[in-house]
Amino acid sequence: MSTPASQERLHALDAVRGFALLLGIVFHASVSFVQTPHDIPIWIVTDNSRSIVMSVLFFVLHIFRMTTFFIVAGFFAHMSFHKKGLGGFIRDRLKRIAVPLVVGWPILFALIVAATIWGAVVMAHGRPLPPAPAYAGFPAFPLTHLWFLYVLLLLYAVTLTLRGLVAAVDRTGHLRAAVDRVVHATVRNPVGFVVFATPLAVTFVLQPAWLQWVGIFTPDGSLVPNAMAAVGFFTAFGFGFLLHRQTGLLEIWRRRWPLNLALALGFTAICLVILGPLPVLKPAPHNATTVVYAVSYAFAVWTWSFAFIGFALRFMANHSPARRYIADASYWLYLVHVPLVMALQVAVSQLPWPWFAKYPLVLAITFPVLFASYHLFVRYSFIGAILNGRRESRSNRPAVPAAMEPAE
Repeated sequence: MSTPASQERLHALDAVRGFALLLGIVFHASVSFVQTPHDIPIWIVTDNSRSIVMSVLFFVLHIFRMTTFFIVAGFFAHMSFHKKGLGGFIRDRLKRIAVPLVVGWPILFALIVAATIWGAVVMAHGRPLPPAPAYAGFPAFPLTHLWFLYVLLLLYAVTLTLRGLVAAVDRTGHLRAAVDRVVHATVRNPVGFVVFATPLAVTFVLQPAWLQWVGIFTPDGSLVPNAMAAVGFFTAFGFGFLLHRQTGLLEIWRRRWPLNLALALGFTAICLVILGPLPVLKPAPHNATTVVYAVSYAFAVWTWSFAFIGFALRFMANHSPARRYIADASYWLYLVHVPLVMALQVAVSQLPWPWFAKYPLVLAITFPVLFASYHLFVRYSFIGAILNGRRESRSNRPAVPAAMEPAE
């Protein structure tokens, strides 16, 4: 039976998962407004009003939002595994992760292609359109923003395989106890983030053509994740998986969120001082400055994540019907938002308005439309049962939700 304290932690982590996904919508909506050197396009459409403010917002959100998501995903995966057992866990993940990926990808890809063509026509200003990019073949594949579902499936498979091997070898439990002690000591140490960040920093430095401003390169174009994404997200997921064995450690993050936030801001500032606020779209040189940047960026990834989770544990631990609704809706919103966001970016791109009017407008249209679609077509339907693991009843308004397991 869950204790009140553990339920509070689950409320907070469910909120983290939901808001991390919603930040993804904020992130994607910003891309067309990012100011780049010499107006180099980085998206299907470049708005006629751009700002350094949007460049910095893009940069900061990209640092931590997906690592935070994978930490929480690992935490809930461990909880779900022990609740459902191996067979139940696999069936649940296939239904809630694999089915949305397989069914949703062709529909969303077609809509994204349509928005891309419209954006290309608008940006061409009457000139002939450039040729479409050629498909590179296996393992290249346009996963789009649904890459996180594919990576989750890989992480589940790898984690369950490793867990099975450890259970077979570690009959006495001594190895698992030793790992628990390492995790405990690392989390308790104020600079323990160094342990988790080091593999990512090393991977950054070893990349032959690392784009520093991008940080962890999004693994959306291949069925084989790039090294940075594989190392960074597996470390985050694995750590979250192990953290659920010692949920009391979350109290440390709750107390230290101001410290972790200060560290995150400091490491982010170092990165921006080294590279500047505008995107640098050329490979990093192999020198000491790149090493300093790589270490600072990796440290920022983890301290931002710890600060975000700690903040939620401090201020969002109580049950809130509104936050619960948002957390439930966030999965659907993130799955379907990209075509709508792209279309709105194209629609406003040539308007003679400043970015600080157009960017809020894109969000002001996107979120109400997506929430309405969730409430009308998803929450009380079979789609909601697939995504959230249960089918909500219109007449059922429990004071406390029966299950706090999010749909990663």
